[in-house]
Amino acid sequence: MTVQGWMLIVVFVALLVALAKPVGLWLFAIYEGRRTPLHVVLGPVERGFYKLAGVDPNAEQGWRRYALHMLAFQLAALLFTYLVLRFQDLLPMNPRGLAGLSPDGAMNTAISFTTNTNWQWYSGEAALSNLSQMLGLTIHNFLSAATGIAIAFALFRGFARKQASGIGNFWADMTRVTLYVLLPICVVYALYLIASGVPQTFAALVDATTLEGAKQSIALGPVASQEAIKMLGTNGGGFFNANSAHPFENPSALTNFVQMLSIFMLGVGLTYTFGKAVGNRRQGWAILAAMLTLFVVGAGVTYWQEAAGNPVLHHLGLAGGNMEGKEVRFGIAASALFATVTTAASCGAVNAMHDSFTALGGLVPLFNMELGEVVVGGVGAGIYGFLLFAILAVFVAGLMVGRTPEYVGKKIEGREVKLAVLAIAVLPLMILGGTALASVLPAGLAGPLNKGPHGFTEILYAFTSATANNGSAFAGLTAGTPFYNGLLGVAMWVGRFFIIVPVLAIAGSLAAKQVHPESTGSFPTTGLLWIGLLVGIILVLGGLTFLPSLALGPIADHLAMIHGQLF
Repeated sequence: MTVQGWMLIVVFVALLVALAKPVGLWLFAIYEGRRTPLHVVLGPVERGFYKLAGVDPNAEQGWRRYALHMLAFQLAALLFTYLVLRFQDLLPMNPRGLAGLSPDGAMNTAISFTTNTNWQWYSGEAALSNLSQMLGLTIHNFLSAATGIAIAFALFRGFARKQASGIGNFWADMTRVTLYVLLPICVVYALYLIASGVPQTFAALVDATTLEGAKQSIALGPVASQEAIKMLGTNGGGFFNANSAHPFENPSALTNFVQMLSIFMLGVGLTYTFGKAVGNRRQGWAILAAMLTLFVVGAGVTYWQEAAGNPVLHHLGLAGGNMEGKEVRFGIAASALFATVTTAASCGAVNAMHDSFTALGGLVPLFNMELGEVVVGGVGAGIYGFLLFAILAVFVAGLMVGRTPEYVGKKIEGREVKLAVLAIAVLPLMILGGTALASVLPAGLAGPLNKGPHGFTEILYAFTSATANNGSAFAGLTAGTPFYNGLLGVAMWVGRFFIIVPVLAIAGSLAAKQVHPESTGSFPTTGLLWIGLLVGIILVLGGLTFLPSLALGPIADHLAMIHGQLF
């Protein structure tokens, strides 16, 4: 470990805290539907969309109608993407003449990008045409991210409104987030990436001569536009198989740092937006403090383990940290930080091979995802996932003080607690259930390339990543088979929408309630005690649920490494 490595983490966290308020204020303006400077240019576009679609943006929707419209839109978008991928050989902008994907592969990929997971069983530059990358995938990167923020806005309204029947309008929320948040930032972001050396072209290939004199054909395409929303929208799906380790996606240490900031930017901003929405900014800062506490501990452990290296190699005289699977352009600190950021935010982009991390270094990204997108989390998904745990935490606090639990002025009753538990239970059900099936069936056991606890971790990581809508992989798993494409596709769909629907139901239930001002008997939800309770509830639930599987995987792998056995 080095001073520079720790300073990288410190500066990163400091910049995040500095970004929270300005980003949160902009998101709050969109949440309220207020006019912004961008409305001069984009206002007519927004109104044109509503007119074409026959949508009244001022028409309030109850939670059931909001959920129904959201699900119908997702299903339509999924089918469209499936057809694009399945028949890309018949469509234009396919200069390399690539064949269409198989039925199971096309369905897995369509579900993956619809759910903001961006799990990629294929090599992007070798399997998808330029049209498929843009029309099939990049568009979903915008729409899935906008959907996540729209759901967060709906939940915010549930907490902020009193005795209301509506929680907003899905079409208005999604359109405004896309037009006034995601699109303008991505235009500037893409231009920065192009200036930094990221390609943006419809050309197919460029021929190069290596230092050894060999000829090599390097794929090109509209990379910068996909890269910008891939990071900002916490999507993670790369144009290239090497993802953000590829110099055409991530050319330098500076772009690497900017990419990490962009992954977290909207997530930390939404914490401030929540505080503004409920009329108490300290609520937002308390949530951000709890999130960053979990993140900093995770980043520190990952960096410590990767810098410590492999004791087996040390015994052979190979001293130093663990550089296996890492880009020398970034080194150990930036790679460890990136791995923690991308799994804390359900992004899934990678600049190093997670399968090559040390056992405990790989455990942290795995555990980040198993906590359910609460360590900052994906855009929108992070804050509404965290608020599910806040509901449980305030329920526990209410039992402690002997009063009906209250959070930001709303009484938390049996319905909200049951819905929160139902949503949180999705993670262990799909992660552990899918891992169990793959660990005993021949089709599942054919996937991992490693044996023993490391091979088990590859399977566990895949189902964790899919259910948590992250999309990163240990990459030691052969997942492009009908068995894994099908089962992981189910995990991605359930992990996204079987959480969103209970969240909307909670929003509808809370919106109908009266606001109760805090009293001397209320449990405080802004101080250090509350932050500690939040962190404790999250860790206890995660630990009790997933510790047995972690013991079979990365913990057993670590103990074996200490005793000189590698897998």
